[in-house]
Amino acid sequence: MDLMAAQSKINDLRNLLNQYGYDYYVLDKPSVPDAEYDRLLRELIELEEQFPELKSSDSPTQRIGGVILEMFEKVEHRTPMLSLGNAFNEQDLRDFDRRIRQIAGDDFSYVCELKIDGLAVSLRYEDGMFVQGATRGDGTIGEDITSNLRTIKSIPLRLKENVTLEVRGEAFMPKRSFEALNKAKEERGEELFANPRNAAAGSLRQLDSKIAASRNLDVFLYGIGNTGNTGIESHSEGLDFLDKVGFKTNQERRKCATIDEVIEYVNGWVEKRPNLPYDIDGIVIKVDSLQQQSELGTTAKSPRWAIAYKFPAEEVVTTLLDIELSVGRTGVVTPTAILVPVKVAGTTVQRASLHNEDLIREKDIKIGDQVVVKKAGDIIPEVVNVLAEQRTGKEKDFHMPTHCPECESDLVRLEGEVALRCINPKCPAQIREGLIHFVSRNAMNIDGLGEKVISQLFAEKLIEDVADIYKLTQEQLLALERMGVKSVSNLLQAIEASKANSLEKLLFGLGIRHVGAKAAKTLAQHFGSMDRLADASKDELLSINEIGDKMAESVEAFFEKEEAQELLQELKDAGVNMDYKGAKPVSAEESDSIFAGKTVVLTGKLEQLSRNEAKEKIEALGGNVAGSVSKKTDLVIAGEDAGSKLAKAQELSIEVWDEEKLLEELNK
Repeated sequence: MDLMAAQSKINDLRNLLNQYGYDYYVLDKPSVPDAEYDRLLRELIELEEQFPELKSSDSPTQRIGGVILEMFEKVEHRTPMLSLGNAFNEQDLRDFDRRIRQIAGDDFSYVCELKIDGLAVSLRYEDGMFVQGATRGDGTIGEDITSNLRTIKSIPLRLKENVTLEVRGEAFMPKRSFEALNKAKEERGEELFANPRNAAAGSLRQLDSKIAASRNLDVFLYGIGNTGNTGIESHSEGLDFLDKVGFKTNQERRKCATIDEVIEYVNGWVEKRPNLPYDIDGIVIKVDSLQQQSELGTTAKSPRWAIAYKFPAEEVVTTLLDIELSVGRTGVVTPTAILVPVKVAGTTVQRASLHNEDLIREKDIKIGDQVVVKKAGDIIPEVVNVLAEQRTGKEKDFHMPTHCPECESDLVRLEGEVALRCINPKCPAQIREGLIHFVSRNAMNIDGLGEKVISQLFAEKLIEDVADIYKLTQEQLLALERMGVKSVSNLLQAIEASKANSLEKLLFGLGIRHVGAKAAKTLAQHFGSMDRLADASKDELLSINEIGDKMAESVEAFFEKEEAQELLQELKDAGVNMDYKGAKPVSAEESDSIFAGKTVVLTGKLEQLSRNEAKEKIEALGGNVAGSVSKKTDLVIAGEDAGSKLAKAQELSIEVWDEEKLLEELNK
């Protein structure tokens, strides 16, 4: 066969396979037997291997997988993927409807869609060809997972029209695929996935696309990032357009004229939800008209024209087997319920926090009780109540211990607190939790030193306090399980880099009681160095705004301890920075800046400065940056997509600047 004949045959095979795939995976109406599809696919694979120059990225053979990546590249979404506000009951939906009517009037309609429980993805097409797919990420920046998304057979590699567009959807794992996957994992003795959502997310973040291909994922498309010149005027028209060009959309959607119709639709799916072949966790309600969506606008995080109704938390009954105790870094002893494993809202739950002894008494919880468990917001497991009428007499009362479960020191209840505390500074649990806090993101931010690694290092007695982190060697780390040369090298580099952190990071990481991240920065800015702070008296500390009695006493007591002084000296010897590196704020009296003494609020996305950079510069000139707009606000800086804060500023006639004006004043 010559090249021209091969091209013709390959085109015919691709067209046939694309049509058969569309019939099967999008329309759910198979038009040929599986054996015939497989035969044609094998023929196409052989031809493409024989004529590699005729291979194409939109060929059905590209769904097999095989690309292995070292890491995922970052992708900036051309239109941000905003999250949705939540509604949990009928009143929330009616409040949403009232807000819509205040702006849009009475002439509008809604579109209701099932909220698929999967992973949000963005797909980009150029001239009808699939060129890139990405995760939602933080809404602005996602990860490029194109090679994995190509393996999902309901995602068209070429559209029926040569359009250029970006579409949004939800990739998910059907219940049938999930059950088959977990059965195979169980047979191999591997850990099972907790639910289809986790399985889908894990599959799409595999660096080997063959693994994603084997997982039989699916997708529903639910929107267009930018309708551009398509002439589409409503969300429902957009969904019809997606159907027309070859995408798979969920056909259970309904257009509703009133909020009563919306509520009827929602209630119907609360009942029918278990019968679907895939998981849903709610209903999405959107204003249909794109013009009205534009008028309603968005906040910084979510559109005002849409809301997600979350199904009521699923409640189940299980047995409380025991109550375990854990000790946090501040010495607080927390009881945790150990349960007979039970499925709640799609995941297996076997632990639930009981918070403190008073809650256990209030709910009359006994070991051995039948208890009702739910997930607060479908996330955090909690014991709702006990079924006292089902008690057999074998249940046991629970009593909080008098001694620490880790170090056997006396437990105390401090005045005004409900929690019991271990106040032994050498308690192993507190030390371990303190180490985990020290390396956390808001403290020293040492990438690669997570909770598991810290626990491992502590168990091996390689670290006993935070200074020991800076004494770790390559030899010690390589001796640990699951630590290779590259990961050890990266970890040691991260530890070294953390030495350069500004003082407030170290101060927060030390875990001084009552000193949070904000107070740590206030102290660092005021004193400038660890030595000056260590020498400060209680009166000096109290002279600072935001520092109260308890915090001043705690800071003074910390620096008086001999162990603290020795620890700081060790950190100094290791080369850890002890000075504040940020801009030092000046008082309104000291500054002749336009910001001096003014309360400023930042809203929306700034292009040339980050929020933190803008905040630091304004505060350095004597201004105070607040988080919300009120009558006391003097100035609002509004970036792109400024939402409710801008609206409130306009309502209160507060002066508003754009970023250009802000930079102009800062440069003065």
